[in-house]
Amino acid sequence: MKKIFVVVLATLFCGSVFAQTQKTYCQIVGTAKGLKQNQVTVAIDFGQEDAMRKNALGGSALRNRLVDENGKPMLFNSMVDAMNFMASLGWKFEAAYVISEPTMGGAQHVYHWLLSKDIVEGENAVKGLQTQGDYKKQNPMQ
Repeated sequence: MKKIFVVVLATLFCGSVFAQTQKTYCQIVGTAKGLKQNQVTVAIDFGQEDAMRKNALGGSALRNRLVDENGKPMLFNSMVDAMNFMASLGWKFEAAYVISEPTMGGAQHVYHWLLSKDIVEGENAVKGLQTQGDYKKQNPMQ
């Protein structure tokens, strides 16, 4: 019995040595959808160059917004709804902050949530996520 226990323990230890994990971070940035204050669009930042370039109204550039399989912007009921979507893909909440940017009609609240995910070497951290820029690269005729 002891031999079996030692073999199982050694196997688990060796397996964990070879399965190197790395913590990866991303930031989701949510802004209210136009006049619909109860819906947010979310852009994602993996640290790529010029990831969070702003549009003319202070919101995230369209190319970084999350879209569905048809290229339509994903709308969430709130940032918590967006976080639940990200959690279903294995992302974990780390920190959040809000920035209020002045607009012609008052202020636009921009929500920044930092997330992390432990990935195994070779795993694709962005699996299940598609930005508008990614969609346009894959579907240039649309």
